[in-house]
Amino acid sequence: MLQKDHLFEWRTVYSNVTLGLEIQKKLTPEHVSSVNHMLDAYGLSAFKDARPSQLSGGMRQRAALIRTLALEPDLLLLDEPFSALDYQTRLSVCDDIAGIIKKEEKTAILVTHDLSEAISMADQVLVLSKRPGHVQRLVPVVFHMENRTPMGSRNAPEFKDYFNLIWKELNTSG
Repeated sequence: MLQKDHLFEWRTVYSNVTLGLEIQKKLTPEHVSSVNHMLDAYGLSAFKDARPSQLSGGMRQRAALIRTLALEPDLLLLDEPFSALDYQTRLSVCDDIAGIIKKEEKTAILVTHDLSEAISMADQVLVLSKRPGHVQRLVPVVFHMENRTPMGSRNAPEFKDYFNLIWKELNTSG
């Protein structure tokens, strides 16, 4: 899942989210049922015949994630998926996407330059060095709360400690 959703305007939301299945010739009744379930579960079923331009930025990102999940990947790579969104939408969609990933029981790697985003979503943060890149530090992220969400994590007392630790690591890197 990339920074831009890459939904095709000439296709409906439904035909966009089933595109990968269509390309891989996996448009089976089971996969179609799964896609319909995700569209319903993530608030897009009423928009399945709409064009991408009729969706909000957050809805477009949810559609892009459904398109990715429809292929049943073992691992999700999220490359700055919220960077094209305004700040308020970004926070909301971050919570939405994290909830979907948790519900679908997927492992995800999130690439981001936003420390708050990384800390609020991650179980661990890998701080990379400058070029040539290598893992400079691995920071396990643990919040003592039930039903953790990115927004809830941002409000947790531990959040600032993780932020300061990672900020310091980034500014002392070689």
